[in-house]
Amino acid sequence: MTDWSLGRYCAEILTQTDLLCSLAGDGELTARVPTCPGWNFGQLLRHVGGTHRWADTVVRGRATEPVPDTLVNEVFHYDDKDPAALRDWLADGARRLTDGLVAAGPDARVWTVVPDRPITFWARRMLHETVVHRADAAWTVGVPYALDAAVARDGFEEWLGFGQVPEAYETEDGQEPLLGPGRGLRFEPSDGPGANGPSTGWFVDLTGDAPTWTRDGGGAAAVTVRGPLSDLLLLVYGRPVRDRLHVSGDTGLLALWLERTGFWIE
Repeated sequence: MTDWSLGRYCAEILTQTDLLCSLAGDGELTARVPTCPGWNFGQLLRHVGGTHRWADTVVRGRATEPVPDTLVNEVFHYDDKDPAALRDWLADGARRLTDGLVAAGPDARVWTVVPDRPITFWARRMLHETVVHRADAAWTVGVPYALDAAVARDGFEEWLGFGQVPEAYETEDGQEPLLGPGRGLRFEPSDGPGANGPSTGWFVDLTGDAPTWTRDGGGAAAVTVRGPLSDLLLLVYGRPVRDRLHVSGDTGLLALWLERTGFWIE
């Protein structure tokens, strides 16, 4: 579920990529990325740009089946020395991706990682891929990270959607069940519209045959997480923001939900 248009996603991809590019001059490309073990800063940027190009290949080729993703994670051999050249390469990939998405239009159908999604899936996915790795870049160069509240909200709701994919909640031998009586999670933003008034957060219901989520409302929560919208987003991606959040209730359920809903980035 998304309230955003394809054009809005494409515009924000370019904005977030520009912000990421601006950080490339603030640190050595060989600096280690603390939140992405094994990568240096240049390799992080190569990963983002490679991911944009991979998605662009899917979109422009109207792929109907998985496309090899060697551009995405095989970045260890890169040893970039020229920040300006790398910035240009990264920006060019984002422009190509967004041009391809706009040319395809919102009604185009292509292969998606989660089956049976519109092409907007790729625009949304590439936006939040860039958003989260911009946070990694900020940690690397030691500068503050800020994210528009609307972007953070959409990224969090994308994650909630991944939590409804069967791989996230179906139980294999030896796995602890995720679903069960009394299992609900509430996430409450401490910033953004409504932060000082009625809740504008989310309730995740794990009591049925499959997870569901709603904005606001919901039943009794076994665990509640409250904090800035950007930190709620970074939490689900496993970034070190826990000390900036207030967590009350069943922390074990939160940990299990985070583990299971993160199946797709393992």
